[in-house]
Amino acid sequence: MTLGLLIATIAFLVWNKLPIWLVFIGAITVAMTLRLASPADLLKGYSNTGVITVAALYPVAAGMYATGAISLLTEWAVGLPKSLAIARVKIFVPVAFASAFLYNTPLVAMMIPAVRDVTRRTGLNGSKLFMGLSYIALLGGTITLIGTSVNLIIAGLVSDAVAAGQLSGVGPIGFFTPALIGVPATIAGLIYMMTIGSRLLPDRAAGQTGVEKRTYRTEFRVDDSKLNGKTLDQVGLARPVGFTLESLTRNGTSLQPAPSVTLQSGDLLAFSAPADVLPGLWTTLGLVPAYATKMFSQRHEHQLVEVVLSARSPAIGHKVGDLPLPDSPFQMMLVGVSRHGKAPQEPLSEFHLEAGDAGVVEVDDAFFYENRRETDFILTKRLEGFRVQRIDRALVALVITVAMIVLAAVGILTMLNAALLAAMAMLLGGCLTIDRLWKSVDWQTIVILGAAIGLEAAVTGSGLAGRIAGLFGAIGGGSPMMALAAVYIGTVLLTNMISNVAAAVLMFSVAVSLSSSLGVSFLPFAMVLMSGASHAFINPAGFQTNLMVQQPGGYVFSDYARVGIPLTLIVGAVVLLLAPVVYEF
Repeated sequence: MTLGLLIATIAFLVWNKLPIWLVFIGAITVAMTLRLASPADLLKGYSNTGVITVAALYPVAAGMYATGAISLLTEWAVGLPKSLAIARVKIFVPVAFASAFLYNTPLVAMMIPAVRDVTRRTGLNGSKLFMGLSYIALLGGTITLIGTSVNLIIAGLVSDAVAAGQLSGVGPIGFFTPALIGVPATIAGLIYMMTIGSRLLPDRAAGQTGVEKRTYRTEFRVDDSKLNGKTLDQVGLARPVGFTLESLTRNGTSLQPAPSVTLQSGDLLAFSAPADVLPGLWTTLGLVPAYATKMFSQRHEHQLVEVVLSARSPAIGHKVGDLPLPDSPFQMMLVGVSRHGKAPQEPLSEFHLEAGDAGVVEVDDAFFYENRRETDFILTKRLEGFRVQRIDRALVALVITVAMIVLAAVGILTMLNAALLAAMAMLLGGCLTIDRLWKSVDWQTIVILGAAIGLEAAVTGSGLAGRIAGLFGAIGGGSPMMALAAVYIGTVLLTNMISNVAAAVLMFSVAVSLSSSLGVSFLPFAMVLMSGASHAFINPAGFQTNLMVQQPGGYVFSDYARVGIPLTLIVGAVVLLLAPVVYEF
């Protein structure tokens, strides 16, 4: 019955028509109904320290992003590379290092806009970079205990198995224990993605659908920021890709936007940009919308809203430069204007508004109350996922994250304790609001992690793990090395079919039975499980970061297989050769 339940679960995951969390909750429900394990054992994942640690790390990553700490570090490390070879070095190496200390899913989510900005400003082909971003983050995550959720889950399962008497002679897995094979595997992956892998990647631009996009005219002023005193070339605006720098005005005088022009505080920059590029300009540190009413809240609390002007709006017939009207109840910043899907040619200060004009505005929460009668706008739509970063808290966020890593690495605090303290410090330090802290946690992932661990109880309790381990043992002929290879191959195959945590959890019980029957240490098996569950390079659905880069890179399924199969063979060889040597049977 347990085997049938696992086959059905895998089939639903491969079918990919139902949410993953629903498939796992359904599997837990069936296992409970069939009494394949006790309710307490099936729900033990939600008290697993690894699962709770993963949940606590989400606000830490969110705090690093919300304060601009990641953006500032990325700009310092990456800059504006002149070639793809330089871009790979400047992006992949820092990502490999950072993913060892930040959960790789939020890290990739934070890096996608940064890489997109680099490709947009330099004209480099993003399809040559985005897949490598995901793969290197996966590899770097195998270096430490907190690089990926799998490492934390396996470490938690080891602790539970030791406490339950299922394992002996195995101590707690340390913060840097996985690094002995994680670092060499990551270096091998880096070399491959910078050489052979880059040649196998397609030369393809994302989003070429043939659909004409609405374009906006948008005008920003340079504030007293890091842009002040830098040339257009240095900030990546000399040869923009995907948008156009229409003009540069200083003290009422129009300047030719040449690469050598040095920006000054108060400069007015006018752009023509499509709708999907506009939020990227809005979030650029140092640029502030030129036309605004008085805003009483801080900009990191604002959001973007797309609006269409109603015929009843008092602003009809007025120039943008005349706004706001004296009796206007709205507090907003005008980010961009479009008419009939096109960007106006004249300066916004001289542009007369008409009914049906589309605009993108920066607003606070009071806007939605003031517009509740919908008399000024016939359409309002929130543009989710875009926030101005609060850079005045960037140093605070960085110090909190470094302190968390140091406290956990030297053993002063457990990883769970350090992560919880860091999450609270992000809140108390002003890096996150309570609302953003709560929303930063991917609760669906937490549900999946807890349910996957619960299924392991059914696999072990029903005797299925012992049967599979016996089969693997027979194939290996009593050789620990062959058993280790079987565990790695099985984990890699499963992680490219279903979720990586589910693959690791299902293979965990098999690996425990194998190591016990062979009378060898479980530590090499635990390390191989951690690595194999992160080597989801063949199937885009094998790990969420692969799916996250699919649209920006314009990839199809065959792209992942073509690049991922050789990468899996290379890093797999490194892991299997080193694990028995450095961890010893």
